[in-house]
Amino acid sequence: MTDARHIEAQIYERLSKVIDPELGRSITDLGMIAAINAVGVTSQDDGDVPSYDVTVHVELTVEGCPLSQTITNQINGAIVSYPDAKLTPHIEVSSMSHDKLADLVAGLKAERKQNPFNRPGVKTRIFAIASGKGGVGKSSVSANLAATFAALGYDTAAIDADIYGFSLPKLFGVHTQPTNLNGMLMPVTAWGVKLISIGMFAGADRAILWRGPRLQRSLEQFLSDVWWGDPDVLLLDLAPGTGDMAISVAQALPNAELVVVTTPQPSASDVAVRSGLVALQVPMKVRGVVENMSWYEHKGERLEIFGAGGGRRVSDQLTETLGYDVPLLAQLPLDPDLREVGESGRPAVLNEDGALRSDALGRTFRELAEGLLRSE
Repeated sequence: MTDARHIEAQIYERLSKVIDPELGRSITDLGMIAAINAVGVTSQDDGDVPSYDVTVHVELTVEGCPLSQTITNQINGAIVSYPDAKLTPHIEVSSMSHDKLADLVAGLKAERKQNPFNRPGVKTRIFAIASGKGGVGKSSVSANLAATFAALGYDTAAIDADIYGFSLPKLFGVHTQPTNLNGMLMPVTAWGVKLISIGMFAGADRAILWRGPRLQRSLEQFLSDVWWGDPDVLLLDLAPGTGDMAISVAQALPNAELVVVTTPQPSASDVAVRSGLVALQVPMKVRGVVENMSWYEHKGERLEIFGAGGGRRVSDQLTETLGYDVPLLAQLPLDPDLREVGESGRPAVLNEDGALRSDALGRTFRELAEGLLRSE
């Protein structure tokens, strides 16, 4: 093998460690590296160190792939860090042919074939975030909990299963549609979380009028027609109440664990109990209760604007009725940051750099996330 051919083989091996951020597979396994050509060059500066121009022909899955620069940067890094020669990279980017892309997608679909989260041995922990009524901050809890998992280093996915009142795209600052690979969708990643929502397709200003089978099919598509990879955690932001979507989640994801969100006042907590009692009808365990808007901090004093005790009431009633411990997992303050920062497109539990806040709010969500993963 000539020196140039040896360099090409070594670079191909190094590129096998470069992972496509959407598909979660090596770019060599995905057939994205069409060719590598190394040509020796004369260098005046490096003494005995051999120098080569290395041209890599990259075929992306779709033209204008939103993460093409990320992939290109990783390829450049793999080349210039080669230890035994001075390599100058030249990256030539194109897109796969229709037939090649069709074969790739067919192979990926064949591996999955059906809902990937409902098979033996799946490692993903699934948490369905529910509430008895709207307006208790369920979506805010979902968004901040997902962002917390991601900030802690877990591969995290989230489905906005509130078809009528979708809000996760806004809370995560998402304004783009998922990439469509011949009928297979790539979730949009924001703040480290892989997301899918009907709001990415319909637009936030359009009403959705779906019921029954069509509503259930939307969840099936979110599960089966989206390439999720193998996330550590999947969160579902459910619609309020105990309607069609809650039943569909239980049928499609019997291994999901329910987290009930309420506020302190009896009018909310009494209704929240009903959402937890869904577990009597379907094979879904209730993991616990989160009380939101528990108090407002004003000049060092905690003001219980919505009363007190709602989360504990829900916890106690579900524990008694279901026959197992349903703990009060967390109490969250009425914090203007949760609304103001969240509406700006960044989960409030994160700093601007995407790191988890180190204050009381950040610690509370960290403890909530770690507590959910700790127990089966």
